[in-house]
Amino acid sequence: MRPTLITFYDFLSQPETDKWIILAVLLFVIVSLFRNWVKPSLLFFISVITLMVLGVTEPASVLEGLSNKSVITILLLIIITASINEHFNLEALLDKTIGSIKNARVFMFRMTASVAILSSFLNNTPVVALMTPYVYNWSKEHGVHPSKLLIPLSYSTILGGMITPIGTSTNLVLIGLMQAHGLDTLHFTDFLFLGITVTCVGITYLCTYGYKLLPKKQEAFTDVRNIAPEYLVETEVVENAPFIGKTLAESGLMDYQNMYLIEIHRNNETISPIPPDLALEPLDRLIYMGQTEKIMSVIHSEIGLRMPNHDEDLSIVEAIVSANSILIDQTAEEVNLKLNFDAELLAIQREGEKFNKGLEKRRFKSGDLLLLSVEDNFFKNSQSLKAFYVLSHLTKPQSKLGRVTNKFLWMSAIIIGGLLFGFWDIFTTTLLILTSLLVLKLTSFRNLSSEIDLDLVVLLVSALALSKAFIDTGAAQMVSALYIQLFYPLGQIGILSGLFLLTVIITSFVTNVAAVSITFPIAYSASIELGVDGTPFFLAIAFGASAAFLTPVSYQTNWMVYAPGGYTPKDFLKTGLPLTIIYTIICLSYIILRYNL
Repeated sequence: MRPTLITFYDFLSQPETDKWIILAVLLFVIVSLFRNWVKPSLLFFISVITLMVLGVTEPASVLEGLSNKSVITILLLIIITASINEHFNLEALLDKTIGSIKNARVFMFRMTASVAILSSFLNNTPVVALMTPYVYNWSKEHGVHPSKLLIPLSYSTILGGMITPIGTSTNLVLIGLMQAHGLDTLHFTDFLFLGITVTCVGITYLCTYGYKLLPKKQEAFTDVRNIAPEYLVETEVVENAPFIGKTLAESGLMDYQNMYLIEIHRNNETISPIPPDLALEPLDRLIYMGQTEKIMSVIHSEIGLRMPNHDEDLSIVEAIVSANSILIDQTAEEVNLKLNFDAELLAIQREGEKFNKGLEKRRFKSGDLLLLSVEDNFFKNSQSLKAFYVLSHLTKPQSKLGRVTNKFLWMSAIIIGGLLFGFWDIFTTTLLILTSLLVLKLTSFRNLSSEIDLDLVVLLVSALALSKAFIDTGAAQMVSALYIQLFYPLGQIGILSGLFLLTVIITSFVTNVAAVSITFPIAYSASIELGVDGTPFFLAIAFGASAAFLTPVSYQTNWMVYAPGGYTPKDFLKTGLPLTIIYTIICLSYIILRYNL
């Protein structure tokens, strides 16, 4: 018998205005996200403040998000991931697994499988940040187009993140929403089998038919190999250099290790062209031009040259200014690279034009190729991941492995074992792992404050508050009533499929957190209206919100590989559409069969 439903038109006749306000705000949020008018964190914050001012929601409802276990768990996981990335040489571990491979498809298979496993328990963004320069460099060394490998890198982290509840913030946000409404939350087993299935099938697709669909960005590839790696690099003669007083011809520095000497700066004077009989003096600035692979021969040689603004204990990285970077139209002085990013600017290249003088005054543009001298904190600074795409590490400090890190591994194994045997929940597990990092001095409270991403906190808390207001005002019930009327003729399977596809469409153009926040109230209200268990609906929106394969803007890892791969939006659609279809069929079939719909 068809259940008695409150129709959409019944709601139209009710006098309450709160639900209309929340619907208007929600529509504004969706359009703004789609048009990219305002960054998501600010947009959600403004929306929640608007609801508070209009009396639709209370401050207490907003503050509840700050104490939500899932929100805190996401922040703890980011901190834990940063500490693991700092103290454990994951890149070296991966190099042992895949570094010796010569074949592109074999490399892709092992690479995607490895990062999928990492992404199942580490935050996705640092995994892609770690692997992008590794994959990029492997491509250059083996003559493979980076565009053939970077989309699979992003997609495999997305797929692997669905194996566990902690693999992606989407899952934890959904669990937080369920907890806020007193529902039984999804468990490890709800994600594990379906997550492993879509990951294995997805990787198989990428390494077979999907590989043929991936583009060969010949022009970008040629530019990267032949033009982009060349910089003008400034070096300085140290005071006790052995060649002081000798001519350039005698010192052999005119053409050192295929680094070509362009000009010399001495006492505010530029010497160019350079006479071969010029005698070198202390603190002379020698400007070389050469490829990144040759730069280190100058920097770390013991011939008596050093790089200004670079300590030998620091790392040198090659990075691209990202398309949505906060650096765009700013100078190095204005953004204070040293204070905010633990980095010093060594050189800039822009469309083949090379700069080494007046760097602090030049305004950054999207796509600028930078040479940076960075401290350890650069690699774990969440702001660095947003501002730069790191292409290669010319040098990187050695990982601090030893007995302490071995103790951490044993302690973590015991803690995770406690989770698997049901002694404590995910929140307690992450809190215990963080405590072990603090006890073993692998991190500190000072480091914790630098790892907290305020934008993410605002986004998560505001999204929870907006979703709660959507339900409390009755607006979600109104939307779900219309939704049920449209899909009820197809039964629960039709309602489930429609909800999944709606979530996929939303997540393709807005953030996955926003997609879950918007569709959860609909799923929640629909389950109540139908009088059925909402678990299948919640699992559907969890996997639907992570089906971020159609557009580069659908997920942060897609955007991270967009510029290094030289992609266009069409490339994601061409490769991602078949994967989305396969992913959808598997997810819906599994949920329908498991819950006997």
